[in-house]
Amino acid sequence: MRIGLQVPSFTFPGGPERIAGEFGRMAREADQAELSSLWVMDHFFQIQGVGSAEEPMLEGYSALAYAAALTENITLGTMVTGVSYRSPGLLVKTVTTLDVLSGGRAWFGVGAAWNDEESRGLGLHFPPTAERFELLEDTLRLAHQMWKGDESAFEGARISAERPLNSPQSVRRPHPPILVGGMGEKKTLRFVAEYADACNIFDGDQLPHKLEVLREHCEREGRDYADIEKTSLTFLPAGGSAAQAVETAGRLAEAGIDQVIFSQGTGQDLAGVLGEARAEVEKIVPAGR
Repeated sequence: MRIGLQVPSFTFPGGPERIAGEFGRMAREADQAELSSLWVMDHFFQIQGVGSAEEPMLEGYSALAYAAALTENITLGTMVTGVSYRSPGLLVKTVTTLDVLSGGRAWFGVGAAWNDEESRGLGLHFPPTAERFELLEDTLRLAHQMWKGDESAFEGARISAERPLNSPQSVRRPHPPILVGGMGEKKTLRFVAEYADACNIFDGDQLPHKLEVLREHCEREGRDYADIEKTSLTFLPAGGSAAQAVETAGRLAEAGIDQVIFSQGTGQDLAGVLGEARAEVEKIVPAGR
């Protein structure tokens, strides 16, 4: 069982001038605590459930590049990039750049996107749902092609690329691990089975059923279910302890999850707590489960 940390909020005391120092400290502490991964949301406005749209929100890949310069071992990803926010070729180049500059520590977290408010607000194209899923599949196919070094012209349902050159190539080979976020049973989990290295399923009553649906897609695709890393995003209550994190990790491990990612609530400071939990979890559930 591996443990990761998501930082979804950049609302810190002291205003914008404190964001770099606070986020940098969190990244360093997560790295020093030997957590497996550090994640930020790929949003441009803060989302409902975390705060108001007007609260500070950093562009995800710039934030991760900053974290990469301050850390040595922790892997880095977005949970997850909305596929309509950037052109697919540019997105693959962006993730590759993060991977190169971090020494092979990038994740490629991607999903079909949902937050039309920020797209309308910033003038981004936000296609209908069916088109976004076609774009997601195009992006996954193009990512595999570019990371193979195949420069032949690409034609997808929604995009084309005349020469998808990707130089330099990623340090992580054959490519940064691809995580498809979302729990849709007909398309999202099928895309996980067909194209991805990992999935993310929210902690909750629906988790066992979603994993079973993923297993069925793997059988149809001829994919080994065990090859896919199952991650789950969850929370600790305010003031949550290492013991509570250990209990949550153990419960999710029993459900079949390989990596639990704790999302840091407003006012929480979880890196140290999760570092204590990681040491305990590894005594109970071997790393790599």
